[in-house]
Amino acid sequence: MKLYQGMGPNSYRVRIFLREKGIDVPMVEVDFAKGEHKAPVFLELNSLGQIPVLELDDGAIVTESVAICRYFEETHPEPPLFGSDAVSRAKVEMWNRRAELVIFGTIGNVALHSDALFKDRLTQFPAFAETERQAVPRKWAWLDQELADGRPFLAGESFSVADITAGVCGWLSEIFGMEIPADLKNVQRWNERVRGRPSWNA
Repeated sequence: MKLYQGMGPNSYRVRIFLREKGIDVPMVEVDFAKGEHKAPVFLELNSLGQIPVLELDDGAIVTESVAICRYFEETHPEPPLFGSDAVSRAKVEMWNRRAELVIFGTIGNVALHSDALFKDRLTQFPAFAETERQAVPRKWAWLDQELADGRPFLAGESFSVADITAGVCGWLSEIFGMEIPADLKNVQRWNERVRGRPSWNA
């Protein structure tokens, strides 16, 4: 088994997930700066040229960070990071999707349309990047209101993959100069709780 990964939020999500599970997987670093993601041998693993990629012992390939995490949830169910019953699983799915669509997507658009790393991947629209940048604080303010009920984690009382996704959003937001507003006390408390976990340094 090998995990092809590197710099970037999606690889980071998987590394945090593995650390939470206590799973050690051999890792292969994919260097985007050197164009290793475009090499024919890598494109045979993932035709989209994206990381992370999990190669199983039998040669089966799983791509997409959440799909990889789901594989490890099935093979190593404890501790549960996708919920433990019907309601908690639904809430984790709901909050992971919200984190991806509302926050991750907005920050991602800033990166995709402003960073030189992506200039060959798509036609960049800097004005769109700036519009999305201005929207980021409102996204965090929305989450702050949602966390006003005092729950410790996004989906309830237990840490989950949704917290991993949203926590990595905060990390990515900082990289692009869009720190979580200091006055959003609920989000700040939640963010400190997530970053205080040993897995954060994965």
